[in-house]
Parts: sequence; structure tokens; C-alpha cells
Amino acid sequence: MPLIDWDDKFLLGIPQLDEHHRQLVRLLNQAFDGFTAKAPAEEVSTLLEALADYATYHFAAEENWMKANGYPRLTEHAAEHDKFSARVTEMLRDVSAENPTLPLELLTFLKNWLVEHILTTDADYGRFFRTQTA
Repeated sequence: MPLIDWDDKFLLGIPQLDEHHRQLVRLLNQAFDGFTAKAPAEEVSTLLEALADYATYHFAAEENWMKANGYPRLTEHAAEHDKFSARVTEMLRDVSAENPTLPLELLTFLKNWLVEHILTTDADYGRFFRTQTA
């Protein structure tokens, strides 16, 4: 059972970034599957690190798109990405120390943050994009 079911409500109308969001959801669900299957801690940690690495790649692509398209809230949006990255780095460090409860806490944090971020903050630049191309 996935942690997040992909839904078209996550679509922004920007194909490259929509595909990035799908991949983030896939990676999060893979990490959750590993956790629920009681995979070794190293395996779950590796999946979570892959997700964090992809998120870093995605954030850079998203911010480059925003800059290229003159998105007026780029600074605030990038600050959200930075805050998220710092928190995940901190939590991954603790996961590496084999804190047995942290993977679930991290997965829950990732799910809540990702859904909220796509549906609110990212949706704002999706609306911006649609007004620019209309």
C-alpha cells in the first residue's frame, strides 16, 4: 500500500516538473515499502538518501525554471527548499545512527511536506505559468 497515491490534483501543467513530482512520490513510496517490509535499516536509509538526492536535483531544476520564467516568489520558494533540505539532512544523520523510530517519523514528515508543498507552494507557480501562457 503506497504512502501517497498519485492524483492528478498534483499536476501543475509543466511536464518536466510534473514528472519530477511523480518520481518523488515513487521514491517515497519505495522507501515506505522498504520500511513496512522491515527491510534492513541500511536499505531503508539508502532509499531515503536516494529520495533526498533526487529532491535536491528537483529543487535546482524547479528554481532554474522559476528564474528563467520570471517567477516573482522565487526567493521565498527557494527558502522553503533550503529549510526542507536542512531538516531532512538532520533526520538522515539520525537515521544513520540507527534510531529505530526515526524512519517512520522521517517518512511521515516527507509525505506531509511533499503533499502540502505541491498542493500549495508549487501550485502557485503552476497558476503563474498558466497566466503567462494564456
